[in-house]
Amino acid sequence: MKTAILGAGISGFGAARLAKKLGYDLFLSDKGMIPENQQQILNDLGIEWEHGTHTIDKIFDADFVVKSPGIPDQIPLITALHDSNIPVISEIEFASRHTDATLIAITGSNGKTTTTSLTYELLKNAGFNVGLGGNIGQSFAGQVATNDFEYYVLEISSFQLDGIVDFAPHISILTNITPDHLDRYNYDFDLYAHAKMRIRENQTENDHFIYCGDDAAILASLEKYAIKSQLYAFGLEENNKYAAQKIENHLHFFIKSRTFKFLIDALSLQGPHNQLNMMVTTLVGMLLNIESDTIYKTFCNFENLEHRMEKVATLQDVIYINDSKATNVISVQYALETVTQPIIWIVGGVDKGNDYNVLLPLVRQKVKHIVALGKDNQKILKAFDSVSLPIVEAKSMKEAVDAAQKAANAGDCVLLSPACASFDLFKNYEDRGRQFKEMVLA
Repeated sequence: MKTAILGAGISGFGAARLAKKLGYDLFLSDKGMIPENQQQILNDLGIEWEHGTHTIDKIFDADFVVKSPGIPDQIPLITALHDSNIPVISEIEFASRHTDATLIAITGSNGKTTTTSLTYELLKNAGFNVGLGGNIGQSFAGQVATNDFEYYVLEISSFQLDGIVDFAPHISILTNITPDHLDRYNYDFDLYAHAKMRIRENQTENDHFIYCGDDAAILASLEKYAIKSQLYAFGLEENNKYAAQKIENHLHFFIKSRTFKFLIDALSLQGPHNQLNMMVTTLVGMLLNIESDTIYKTFCNFENLEHRMEKVATLQDVIYINDSKATNVISVQYALETVTQPIIWIVGGVDKGNDYNVLLPLVRQKVKHIVALGKDNQKILKAFDSVSLPIVEAKSMKEAVDAAQKAANAGDCVLLSPACASFDLFKNYEDRGRQFKEMVLA
């Protein structure tokens, strides 16, 4: 079996390890440059590779191609592969074909990273032999190659779902569908929603699909597809058809004659978005027959992830929060709703087709000063011109933090919640968040 792997990132390396273990005739190609330490790993594994170019003849000699999720389907190389009837699949599809483990897959425009981490922590606390992967942590394929986990909790992006064929999780979760990555989907929200809905595409009547019943886009999408799996809705609205809902100051759960509730104030994660995340994790736990006491203790002890409403420091009675992972407007909406102090808001970067109008009421209510951080801030400046707030521009994180500090008074909050991708000034959202923390602590 001949395979070509396009991209030498985390997913590409993982796919290469698995293909090597399977004894495939393997060729890895990256149009960018592969760092020297990674080159050495490939050499040690005996994997043929190239960088800085794509050798077309070698790639088209493959029986199938595993593509990095960062490579768009629309580039000429990928369209030519499709035209030549050479299958192009994602790393999660490749890995799922070579494991008998129970798969729990989580997607959504927002909340999937926290929900995935919570669910993994719950299964680990309950004694499951479980791995964490997909769009978070280690490569799914790499773990299939090197471990023998009985369960996997996977964060799955729409880009990864674009490349599935038979991928069929036992439990699929869709947290929400809101506009994001529209630049990748021809600015067509329906195409993006279709990609998200593919997470339940291959499920059977023995599988489970958990979704947010409060989400209008999900409800509209449900009507378009024949869904074989068992359905469980959750939401913050009171609805007797929901398997999980918020009633006053408790989260209530109902599955298969099991019922229990949690007092919200006792849980470590606060805010409406985190209540939704915990609903999902609880429903997964109930489906896997995990004791409610284990679920409750997991929530009480869980700490926020880096770059997700991460409290960096309180300096001169000003709180600094790193929410660099917030790369779309709905994530920012959650952040603005959660913060109770007057906000100096650092926003901007590479716009992904955002409609900022949804944020205007919260910005008027909660924000006192805006710092627009990016190479091109014109859309940000135009979007918030009507709110009559002070807006300053910054071309580096140091400039942004300095401007925010000057604007802040005791009792305020400086919130980095960009609503945009990071690639204009930073390597990725992690680099952006770490630079923010470094500037604050300096």
